[in-house]
Amino acid sequence: MELNTGNTAWLLTSAALVLLMIPGLAFFYGGMVRMKSVLNMLMMVMGALFIVGVLWVLYGYSMAFGASYGSTGLLGNITEFAGLGQLQGAEPVEGYGYPPLAFVAFQAMFACLTVGLIAGAVADRMKFSAWLVFAAIWATLVYFPVAHWVFNLNSETGGWIFKYGVIDFAGGTAVHINAGVAGLALCIVLGKRIGWPKSPMRPHNLTLVMIGAALLWFGWFGFNAGSSTAADDFAAQAFINTFAATCAAAIGWLITEKIRDGHATSLGAASGVVAGLVAITPACASVSPMGALGLGLVAGVLCALAVGLKYVFKFDDSLDVVGVHLVGGLVGTLLIGFLATDASPTGINGLFYGGGLDQLGKQAVGAGAVLGYSLVVTLIIAFILKLIMGIRVTEEQEITGIDVAEHAETGYELGESGGGGVFAGMGHAASHSEEG
Repeated sequence: MELNTGNTAWLLTSAALVLLMIPGLAFFYGGMVRMKSVLNMLMMVMGALFIVGVLWVLYGYSMAFGASYGSTGLLGNITEFAGLGQLQGAEPVEGYGYPPLAFVAFQAMFACLTVGLIAGAVADRMKFSAWLVFAAIWATLVYFPVAHWVFNLNSETGGWIFKYGVIDFAGGTAVHINAGVAGLALCIVLGKRIGWPKSPMRPHNLTLVMIGAALLWFGWFGFNAGSSTAADDFAAQAFINTFAATCAAAIGWLITEKIRDGHATSLGAASGVVAGLVAITPACASVSPMGALGLGLVAGVLCALAVGLKYVFKFDDSLDVVGVHLVGGLVGTLLIGFLATDASPTGINGLFYGGGLDQLGKQAVGAGAVLGYSLVVTLIIAFILKLIMGIRVTEEQEITGIDVAEHAETGYELGESGGGGVFAGMGHAASHSEEG
């Protein structure tokens, strides 16, 4: 197969766009926490990038995209591509013409981002060391296998969810439902923040939240349109649908806020953007642009309402990972069963286009399987880590601030001239140590 430079350029560009989403997510989450927790949140998201990036090279890609053991479609061969040495200089992928390592890079960013999404559920109170251990174990036991189920598209050796006929173009199940329910499990095991829900825990920097949401939206075009792995009709439709659904979701969220609370907020706008991006992710190549508008509007309204569930069920999901990612992922995955049209590149009709309930049933099976597996395994991982090493900072550290407790730094040196680099930071850390 001859190298297709256009497809290769688009795939590598998309990989870089998805990588940009990770600091975008860090800023989005970082702005929503209190000032004493912003650095820890940035470090949790970036720490997941570091850990999962190493594991992806060692064995993660092989577990996700190696040939299934037997015909189960449950797990890829962990040794087939271990270390990635076998893919150096390999022939371009048949039918697409990009080097295999370009696809490895693209999917690596998905893995790193998915783990980082979970961090928002446990803001302010989880030990950084415990988070890194959790990230490594969760990626290995949950994300890599689920990515195999959904993203390994080989008709013979690929994942069972794909072969079952579930439509998930860019990760509504493997990324958002997976991370959303994992965040729920982890925050339940970890427990509530001190003072929640009675004490106000407002975002400390809404400007940072809006910047993060903008970077996420920009990078998401690589996430969704890049999942075509080619510069083609799939990519074009995924691009415009991603744009349309996100705009509609932001409007839906703001209208819901205005009716419920009397105000349309910047935090609501940023959250609506992310909710729309989440919901359109699985559906971006299977619905029409009008369908994308409808899907986005529904997602914006439902996610805006869903963020209140934590007060009803008393789980402290700090930054609404459940309300946005779990609920948004479910909305987008299930609405495919209603809104899919054979005029789109996927070529399948949902209920509203005469396709009956068959596709909706498949979507529900795929969503339910990922939700159940991730929930159970995450609970087990979290409980074991809690027993072995402890996963929560002390009460005093939480009150003082997790930035100082875990990183010996503060996000803002207000009223000081600042300056200096690494050595100045060491002096700053030492001063806190002496004060302690």
